[in-house]
Amino acid sequence: MIPFTYHRAANADEALRQAGNGVRYLGGGTNLVDLMRENIERPSTLIDVTGLDTGIVEQSDGGMLIGAAARNTAVAEHRAIRERYPLLSRAIVAGASAQIRNMATVAGNILQRTRCLYFYDQDGTQCNKRIPGSGCDAIGGFTRNHAILGASDHCIATHPSDMCVALAALDAAVYVRGPNGARKIALADIHRLPGERPDIDTNLQQGELITAIELPAVPSTARSTYRKVRDRASYAFALVSVAAVLDVEQGHVRDVRLALGGVAHKPWRAARAEALLRGSPATVDAFIKAAAEELSHARPLRDNGFKVELAQRTMVAVLTQLMEDMA
Repeated sequence: MIPFTYHRAANADEALRQAGNGVRYLGGGTNLVDLMRENIERPSTLIDVTGLDTGIVEQSDGGMLIGAAARNTAVAEHRAIRERYPLLSRAIVAGASAQIRNMATVAGNILQRTRCLYFYDQDGTQCNKRIPGSGCDAIGGFTRNHAILGASDHCIATHPSDMCVALAALDAAVYVRGPNGARKIALADIHRLPGERPDIDTNLQQGELITAIELPAVPSTARSTYRKVRDRASYAFALVSVAAVLDVEQGHVRDVRLALGGVAHKPWRAARAEALLRGSPATVDAFIKAAAEELSHARPLRDNGFKVELAQRTMVAVLTQLMEDMA
């Protein structure tokens, strides 16, 4: 047994006063507690931050502000979220069982770690994310669920969150506070690609605490959705997922935002596809061309080459569905 101390913080100021080396913030515990049980995470101190803001507030500009400690269920079921951001509600519901959604916090969902089998298996496997410089047994191993975009020679794990894929497509921003003050970070910039340091999951500084998530307003003319492709209908992580926001005017794409899950170490913003689509005719042929361009830089492995075509087909299907919804 590895001993640790536990403190419950009433607010962000109290949590930050106790931050330091070996300290981890604890939300719903749906990921961190599992990692502690497996001796992958060994914090000396846990600071319970479920006392932070749980509010879901509508902004005057049409956006939303979600407190870091808001439960996933509360977000998914909030009327304004379901009406204005249906892709976010659908992504959360697709992400886990009702019991887990009832416990998991929004900030905890953002900071969850990979579900790579080699990361969790400490008996005879090497993992650079677990022990930097030890090697990556996933490379050359069973790679069906691993990354095809943005991977490195040090790590091919994927990010597990469904919610974060939707947040990336929504251009969400994250408010954080830390020893050096407060700042606002684009959700797309929170997570890192593995590079040579896959053990560093995010660009947060030591001791920084997520306090809120901001959703910008979505034009009333836009349509959005989230689609997850997995091995079974429940309790499975995405092989490929697509979050999309599409705005069409007079048959042409005025704006589009696309993010992919299950294909990279972070929620993958499909910038190449977006650039190709903006201003183009909103047709199936244009969708096919844009999806092919986005996946043209994929580096599939022995067992996951199917993800390239699967991602392309899912992108096209989602965009086509949104077009049909506008008719």
